[in-house]
Amino acid sequence: MSAGQPAFGLSFDPRALTDLLQAPGDIRDLTLSYLQEVVNAQRFGLRLTGDLEGYRKLFVDARKDWRVVYGLRPAPAESTHQREIHVVAVRPRAGNDVYDEVGRRLGMMRRPLSARTHAARSRSPQLTTRAPVPRPGPPLSGMPGLPRPAQNPAHHHTR
Repeated sequence: MSAGQPAFGLSFDPRALTDLLQAPGDIRDLTLSYLQEVVNAQRFGLRLTGDLEGYRKLFVDARKDWRVVYGLRPAPAESTHQREIHVVAVRPRAGNDVYDEVGRRLGMMRRPLSARTHAARSRSPQLTTRAPVPRPGPPLSGMPGLPRPAQNPAHHHTR
């Protein structure tokens, strides 16, 4: 690879291209600038986990509202590059809608789960099937109708 030559090719899911064209101008400009850095191996997005493992995300704006989700895949045979950056989505985060959309675009039949989401949806290890822990209530000695606790015999006086 010679100096100034991109490290990777670049391709877009057609819907990601539509995302980009519909994005606000400043987001579009930043996205293209960041993608140029990714293609030149100067910037790397954060790895996604769970069902989207193998893909990466870029935070486009300072508020981290916009995401670019891309994967690295083998480039077509006619490409001058061995691998290409394939952009799947350029969308506002909007909860996790961007990741749901990526899942749809990748042909997943259900919502993609990240490792964090999966952990959050699974039961806590503290929640086992043991008997429930009783909640502290009022002291029993103060409740009418219950026998009084036994007195310590050392303090009990005989007549």
